[in-house]
Amino acid sequence: MDEITQWEILVCVPVIAESCLTPALEHLMNQFPFTIFNFHSDRGGEFINYKVEAILNRLLIKHTKSRYRQCNDNALVDGKNGAVVRKNMGYTHINQEKADEINAYYFNWFNTYLNFHRPCLYLTETKKDTHGRERRIYGEVMVPYDKLKHIHRETKNNFLASSTSWEKLDTIAYAYSDNEYAELVRNEERKLFNKIFWPQKP
Repeated sequence: MDEITQWEILVCVPVIAESCLTPALEHLMNQFPFTIFNFHSDRGGEFINYKVEAILNRLLIKHTKSRYRQCNDNALVDGKNGAVVRKNMGYTHINQEKADEINAYYFNWFNTYLNFHRPCLYLTETKKDTHGRERRIYGEVMVPYDKLKHIHRETKNNFLASSTSWEKLDTIAYAYSDNEYAELVRNEERKLFNKIFWPQKP
């Protein structure tokens, strides 16, 4: 999850362990269309290890960690976990052997939907009420791709990765309307769930 644009890439791993998270991290970073400057994680051993450090050092990416006893440090990611992952994938146990099929669904369909067709709210103003409590106003609504283009127009900086271009991204973004692509994603989701929960008997 990118903090500024809310660009989100999902990957699925069979177990939460260093051996699985390291290749997943590389697969995940290759799907971001822009340069990554900083990687923020919690203090789990799957992220704080020499293999992850080697990947980040090779890509010249800084690594920051959540503070102890500060649950809000990962609030955006935790919020998306409930609003996106759990809402769409549910809470039901899924056999770890299905991780590859879920990753294929994420890569081919769901990540595109999240970043090119699903609107997000963006913070526009912070003010205090009469009791001195801070109130955040989310007055901007757009999909992450539009937010990325908006930042590009405002800053005049091109943060795109060398492997992509605005023309390629526009082709993905405007091939379908938001509602058309959402319907395609739901159809693919049904096919995935049929494979996971109601597999055909041989």
